[in-house]
Order: sequence, then structure tokens, then C-alpha cells
Amino acid sequence: MKQYNSYKDSGVKWLGEIPSHWETRLLKYCCSLKGRIGWNGLKSDEFEYSSYAYLVTGQDFIGALIDWSKCYQINQKRYEEDPYIQLVNGDILITKDGSIGKVAKVAGLDKPACLNSGIFVIKQLHNLFDQNYLYWALNSSVLKEFNRYTQTGATIAHLYQNVFEQMPCLLPPIKEQEAIANYLDSATSKIDEAIAQQQKMIDLLNERKQIIINNAVTKGLDPNVKMKDSGVEWIGEVPEHWQLLPYRYLFYNLDKLRMPITADQRSRNNPQYDYYGASGVIDKIDFYNVDDKVLLIGEDGANLLMRNLPLIYKAEGKFWVNNHAHILKPIRDDYDFLAYVMEAADYTLYITGSAQPKLSQSNLNCVKLPIPPIPEQKQIVDYLSKHTRKIDDAIKESNNMISLLQERKQIIINEVVTGKVKVG
Repeated sequence: MKQYNSYKDSGVKWLGEIPSHWETRLLKYCCSLKGRIGWNGLKSDEFEYSSYAYLVTGQDFIGALIDWSKCYQINQKRYEEDPYIQLVNGDILITKDGSIGKVAKVAGLDKPACLNSGIFVIKQLHNLFDQNYLYWALNSSVLKEFNRYTQTGATIAHLYQNVFEQMPCLLPPIKEQEAIANYLDSATSKIDEAIAQQQKMIDLLNERKQIIINNAVTKGLDPNVKMKDSGVEWIGEVPEHWQLLPYRYLFYNLDKLRMPITADQRSRNNPQYDYYGASGVIDKIDFYNVDDKVLLIGEDGANLLMRNLPLIYKAEGKFWVNNHAHILKPIRDDYDFLAYVMEAADYTLYITGSAQPKLSQSNLNCVKLPIPPIPEQKQIVDYLSKHTRKIDDAIKESNNMISLLQERKQIIINEVVTGKVKVG
């Protein structure tokens, strides 16, 4: 791709040179930026699945768009509380809390919509921006570098309005903005398609891996063994000589050791110990509350039902566990076999709560697992280690390919949006 004929200093250290005919203006002079401040006592039990208006959160961002079918909804009175965050097609949304900087376009609206408190809406001022171009500009290194230069060192990520408004925006002529946006729409869609193919391959490989594991830990390795009905739906038939034992007969429960520590209380003098929650390691801290070889299983959270992340984590040595994971030490059975069969188990009937799913210690103790003799457990572990290794290698290869494609996509966006290369 070619470059522009001439460049000039942007006046912004981390932007460097830009095409000579481009302008640089602060975001607040180009766009209207609004977010919700408070909800006047809004409670989660007011959220509905069918009502007057959509309530958009960052979790509703699916790629460049909003998945309206997944949005909570609110009544007309709540919607009309703040006209500045009422959405129309063409608006740009950006997350300001947690995973900051996720960007989506408002399109395909079929009813009123507004925002939850974790999002800004960016609207046009003076027709300086093509909205599609603005979407790509916010996905470029411009926002990422701006955030890096303006970070305050806070442990909780947040995009503050008074800071974000000071972000410099690159303004090519409108026709050029449209050409840039059209080019990126086309170029990135091809990369996204390649990423989707790799992700589909990963899903198929994970599905194949899970089938191999489930069959091994519920049916064993001998295809000719005599079977019996387990009486448990997810297990089905098991070898006749296997036992069905509830958790309380398989593990010592060490939940008395666990303790939560808020992010602002976690010391950072020598953070060498893993800090575990329901979704595995979430931080490094200076202290530990467990020194053992145990298995952890999430106690609460959406993953109990969705299962889009591992539910079981192996933890050995010194580490800290908060109150969102159960700590289990095998009484006598093989540690690795138990990890496999625990992950394969279906806990649906033992989970309580819908808004916040929970697997209590008393309910967990009632979950039954198929347990073969210990020598057979070890044979199954050896078999699974061998037969899943190739699948894991293939998954790793696909993940590496996805990383390369994402890196390539980001390079293209950055180069085009900052004027390092010229399209058309």
C-alpha cells in the first residue's frame, strides 16, 4: 500500500506524524459524549425480558454490533429519565468500566433503547465524523495509546468522561473517512472470517476432547465389560464393578481456609502466590491461605450453568482461595482422575438461584460421581493424557493462528486510521 504525499507533526507525542491535510481535534469538540450517572434506585428485579426499551450493557456487544435479543429491558418511565442516553441508529457505544474500550455500533433498532451505567454513547457534532470511520478510529491504537498515557495507576480499570473527552481525534476529509471505513469493513471481514473458521475448529476439537473424556470416566476402557444402570442421567450406564459415590465420601472439604480479599487490600510488595476465585487464578498476592494439593470448583457465577470456562482447577503448593470456590482434597482416590470426572459431571440439578447461580457445599456433597478401582483410575488417566495431548496441540495451534490474525487485523486498522498508509 502507498503512503500520502506529505506529512506533518500531529502535535501529539505518541501519534507522531499524520498526513498534511488531516486535522487533529479533541474528542469533546467533535462528538457528544454521554453516560448514565446513577439509576435513582434502580434494582435488578426491575429488569425485564420484554418491556418498553432495551437496556444495553457491555455484555450485549457482539463484535461490532449489539445483540438486541440478549438485552434486558426496562419500562418507559425509566427510559425517559435521561434523554441524553436514548439511542438511535448510528450512535457509537464504548465500555467505560471493567473491560474498557469495547466499541459497538447502534444498528437495527426496532424499539427505544438506552444505556446501563458502564457505557458511553458517542453522538455526532457538526458532522465532522463518518460514524463508521469513528468506529474504526476507536478500535485503533489511538485510544489504546491515549489510555496508556493517561492511566492513573488505579487497580480497577475505568474510562473517565473528563479524561476521555481530551483524547485527540484524527480528522481526514469526510470522503476520505468513508473510503477508510469501507476499506476496513472489507479487509477486516476477511480476517474475521478466517478467525471464525479457526474458532469453529477449536470448538469441534474441544467437543471431541470432551467426548473422549466423558466416555472414559463413565464407561471405562474395556468395551466388553458388563454394565449397569447408574441411575444418574448424565452418567448413564457404568461398568458393573464401579461405585457411585457422592462428593462427601470422596473429599475432605477445606472451605474453612478460604477468605476473600478486595482488590485494594491485596498487597503488592512481593506478589508470588496465586489468588484463586471461581474462574481460576485472578491475581497474584503476597500471602497464602492454603499449602496443599487440592481441587477447586466454582461455588457461584454464571459459569456454573454456561460452562464456557473450566469449572475445576488443580491447585498445588502455596496459594490463596477466596470465598467463590470450594477447596476439596481427595480422601484416597487418584487426584487426576477425580479432576477429569469432576469436570465431566453435570451439576445442574444441584445449582440454586437464577440471577446468581450457586452451588452450595451441602448440595455439592450430594453430587454422585462414577468411581472405578484406583488401578483402573490410573489407567484411565494415562489413556486420557495420551489421547488428549494431540487434540490440545491442535487447539494450541489454532489459538496461535487466531492471535496472529488478530495482530494482523490490528496492524491494518492502526496503519490506515493513523494515516501511515493510504487506501484507494
